[in-house]
Amino acid sequence: MTPAINLLRQQKITHQVHEYSHDPGAASYGLEAAEKLGLDPQQVFKTLVVQIDGKSLAVAIIPVAARLGMKQIAKAAGGKKAEMADPAAVERSTGYVLGGVSPLGQKRRLPTWIDSSAASLPSIHISAGRRGLEIEIAPDDLAMLTNAGFTALAHWG
Repeated sequence: MTPAINLLRQQKITHQVHEYSHDPGAASYGLEAAEKLGLDPQQVFKTLVVQIDGKSLAVAIIPVAARLGMKQIAKAAGGKKAEMADPAAVERSTGYVLGGVSPLGQKRRLPTWIDSSAASLPSIHISAGRRGLEIEIAPDDLAMLTNAGFTALAHWG
């Protein structure tokens, strides 16, 4: 079990765990999950950790086929500039390895925002904290557990 799954069980949150055989050579872990689980990529979300104004870390949860709008996440986090966080800092603060970062059960809870496209879906898929393992959860439950807000973060194309 991962810290993310343990948290969901402790909190008695309805969820499903989906496992697939992860290919270490996959170009995109999120798109690989969508493909191997036969899911619409609009329903599979990736967890990205950014650094705001060179100081604090924040989490953005966006569809796997989208790119993160750095201005949008900076504004949501109350900053001026955002950039992808250093991989070592991500692993230290979350306790997860890249490609398997879950927004749930992180070592240090970081401010979190979810792309507004998730709000209208009955469920979304997020990393369970290990490559090849996904959690299906209601977006409102994810927002409640991470104390996240919904805002437009995704850029397409």
